[in-house]
Amino acid sequence: MTSAIGVVIGDDGLARPAWAATDPLLREYYDTEWGVPVRDERGVFERLSLEAFQSGLSWVTILRKRPAFRAAFDGFDPEVVAQYTDAQVERLMADAGIVRNLRKIRATISNAAATIRLRDEGGLAELVWSFQPAVTPEPEVLTDIPTQSPESVALAKALRAKGFVFVGPTTMFALMEAIGIVDTHLVASHRRGTSGVWPAE
Repeated sequence: MTSAIGVVIGDDGLARPAWAATDPLLREYYDTEWGVPVRDERGVFERLSLEAFQSGLSWVTILRKRPAFRAAFDGFDPEVVAQYTDAQVERLMADAGIVRNLRKIRATISNAAATIRLRDEGGLAELVWSFQPAVTPEPEVLTDIPTQSPESVALAKALRAKGFVFVGPTTMFALMEAIGIVDTHLVASHRRGTSGVWPAE
């Protein structure tokens, strides 16, 4: 059943938002990954790449294809992806297991090269995390959750200045949610305040 404060109580007695309450894959992702801090280069690059592929699609579509994405993009190793040639682009465009969007594939390759260049300045993860805000939202229902923030706007601008593409403010806010930079778990969710970054209110 859905409570008045926006969560669904599961058969395990735990409170989750509706989007994570029924599909087993989304439920597992919500319970174990979403909002858990990611601070390593490859991890942030993978999530930035998948958020770009998600643009215009549902997240569950990307999540179902994530194993295929990881196989197709060599585990999202920036060193390898940055060296992809037109032959690899053709291979990816023929891979039915991923989202075959030429602009997004080329963006991923370009972003891998930009990730490597950033190493001289502290790295991708350090740059992304430097935009952590002073406070995090405290949503009671899904409509309380913003789709972007001043920090995500600034992060998108900073990344574009470093040569990244497909890094708009909305996509970057989704990234910030996914890797724990902000906590947008509903206040009544069992996951609220579990990241170690933001205490439970």
